[in-house]
Amino acid sequence: MENLNPFDDPNGVCCVLSNDQQQFSLWPDTLLVPAGWHVVFGPSAREQCANWLEENWRDMRPQSLRLHDAASFEQE
Repeated sequence: MENLNPFDDPNGVCCVLSNDQQQFSLWPDTLLVPAGWHVVFGPSAREQCANWLEENWRDMRPQSLRLHDAASFEQE
């Protein structure tokens, strides 16, 4: 049987990670959480984690850019 990349395993257990810019990553539970990131959901089935991301990550821009854009809009 072929070894799947843990990021590509549809049957894998995952976590959803977040960084200080409120960006998210679907992360295999078998790998260490990288520095600067923390678990916000899971571990759970990959599909459940993907659903969490779909429901909770509405704006892919980093938080600093969202705040900058909001400040620029208020100044107009």
